[in-house]
Parts: sequence; C-alpha cells; structure tokens
Amino acid sequence: MSKTPNTQPLTPNLRIGSGYDVHRLVEDRDLILGGVKIPFEKGTLGHSDGDVLTHAIADAVLGALALGDIGQHFPDTSPEFEGIYSIKLLEHVVSLIKAKGYLVSNMDATLILQRPKVMDFLPEMRQKLSEALGISLDQISVKATTTEGMGMTGNGDAVAAQAVCLLSKF
Repeated sequence: MSKTPNTQPLTPNLRIGSGYDVHRLVEDRDLILGGVKIPFEKGTLGHSDGDVLTHAIADAVLGALALGDIGQHFPDTSPEFEGIYSIKLLEHVVSLIKAKGYLVSNMDATLILQRPKVMDFLPEMRQKLSEALGISLDQISVKATTTEGMGMTGNGDAVAAQAVCLLSKF
C-alpha cells in the first residue's frame, strides 16, 4: 500500500475478492443453491444448508477486505449455525463490510455441477442474492457450467461454486 508524504496509509476505494466452495452431494439432504431449493434426489452435505454458491460469494466479500472466511465467522463446530439458511450468513457478511464503509459494486459467480440443470433457477438465485447483498440485479451475474463428466462435480459426487466481487468505498 502506498503512503502519503506524511506516512499515512492510503485506503483504496476499490477492493476485489474471490471465493470458492465445494460440497459433497448426498441423499436425504436438500439442494439449496443461491438461496433456492432445487428439486433433486441429492443435496449438499454441510453443517449449514450447504449452499455452495452463497458460501463462495460470502468468502469473496470477506476476502475483499481481508476479513477471513466464512469458516472463521461461522464455525462448523457451532450449534447455532447448524442447518442455518446461508442467505442469513451472507446478510451478516454484508453488515460487516458496510461497517467498514464498503458496498458490493458487482458480483460474478459460477456454479459447477453436472446435474441437475439449474438454468431455470438462475433468475430466482440472482434475485435472492441481490437482496442479501443489497445490490440491483444488473450488479450480479450467476452462471452454471459442467465439467464435461470429469472429476468430482462431473461424476455427480459434488457441486462447487466460485465467485469474484468488487467492493467500493462509500
């Protein structure tokens, strides 16, 4: 970080962060992605609702301000977070960055899974995530891709997500 002549650090007006999450797909669990329950025979294994998309986004937001990750803020050993709706966690993360004087400028996220096909659910995911982040729909992108049958996501054992966000000082 550069310093002014009086040796005071400059606070950047823009900060970027990235996030990644992956969860195993198992029977007898709901599949929640971006706050939306997706009909499927398997769901994500996790201490919370296992929403990999929301977790990746939360990590991107936290990372932009070097505030750690969701595991530090919401430990999987804490009973209070067991089964919690991950959108609630994201809302808390947004309150942390607002307290530091930042807002989400934009978010770009990608779901990585072979099945189920989620294209029809993407608009609802964007809506729920934009509300949690306090941004408009044109500031958030959610996409989905496969791995062409390769690896843990391609063989149906897991679902993953990655996200990148830009924060700006207000």
